Amino acid sequence: MSDPLMLLKKPSYPINNSLLDYLERFDRISKVPIFYDDLLRFSGSINVYDKHDQDTLWVRVYYTEFERSEIDLTLMKIYSLLHSDGNLGIIKFLNVDSIDYCTFGNSKPFRIKVRNILNDNYTHFYIKRADASRVYGLELEHILSPDKINFLVYKDTLIEEHIMGIAGDVFIKTLLADCTETEKSQIAKEFVKFNERCMIRLLGDMRSYNYVIIPIHDFDQVVYRIRAIDFDQQCFEGNFKVYRPQFFKENYPMVKLVKDKLQHSSIEQYKDEERAVLAKRIHSAENRIKRLLQIMGSDVISTDEHLNQLKLELYSYTNDLNFKKAKSMGNVMSAAFEFITRNFKNTNLFNTGF
Repeated sequence: MSDPLMLLKKPSYPINNSLLDYLERFDRISKVPIFYDDLLRFSGSINVYDKHDQDTLWVRVYYTEFERSEIDLTLMKIYSLLHSDGNLGIIKFLNVDSIDYCTFGNSKPFRIKVRNILNDNYTHFYIKRADASRVYGLELEHILSPDKINFLVYKDTLIEEHIMGIAGDVFIKTLLADCTETEKSQIAKEFVKFNERCMIRLLGDMRSYNYVIIPIHDFDQVVYRIRAIDFDQQCFEGNFKVYRPQFFKENYPMVKLVKDKLQHSSIEQYKDEERAVLAKRIHSAENRIKRLLQIMGSDVISTDEHLNQLKLELYSYTNDLNFKKAKSMGNVMSAAFEFITRNFKNTNLFNTGF
């Protein structure tokens, strides 16, 4: 990776048996056999361009007639699992319009477009290689974020639902300047909360193209939410800054917005609000999180160098010995959750430097 904060490409980590048992307990295992490698056997491809004729770096793939019919049926079954609990009666109303393959990034996903032939409504989902750290990230997102997320695992294959919204980099480039001053203040508030949430749950690499901005029309205003869409960098990097979106140059316009629109006291208030919400979510899902973190604590999802760097940086920020004693990234995550539930009322902790 070219970013100075992230010098090494993250490897893919296998899903161990304990994590598979957890996923089965919470209905995350696909009942339909699907393999990422099967989709790689495409016969050819063409480039996909956006409405401005810019290359998206995705390619539309095609298969032999026999393979395509079999693949389409499997993908429609997967869609029914994601969206209607496996009701196969809806398949006759579905069509797989396209299968696109991403040529950049770590996960190189396939993007599946499924259309309802009765009304032309369509949605997407993604097929990727299963990676343990990504699965931990997805599960933590489901439990701790304001939004739920559907995903399924089948052996070494991961199926993720599409997260709707405007890509952060697109929003910053094309829409931010036209927002009202009130809307800009509200976006700044949301970025502070998003920054805090990513930092506490150690979700890294939230550059502007790894999150979406979602406009929500209220009766007299438009409010904005920020939501992560990439969970590849859950608890991998050793540099603490990687887990704080404010430090990526791609997010500078958002950081500037925070500095221009919010007073320091407001920033502290919003950070404190987010910590309190996270502490309550951790408490309300205590047994599920405890089970997940026990598995994570025994798993290997990073390098020893990254682990040692991160736990010492967190110790220097918090003076909490639990970070220094951590033996794994899962232990670091446990220490972070214990820290936030114990101290969320103290607005001076985890100072993010805005």
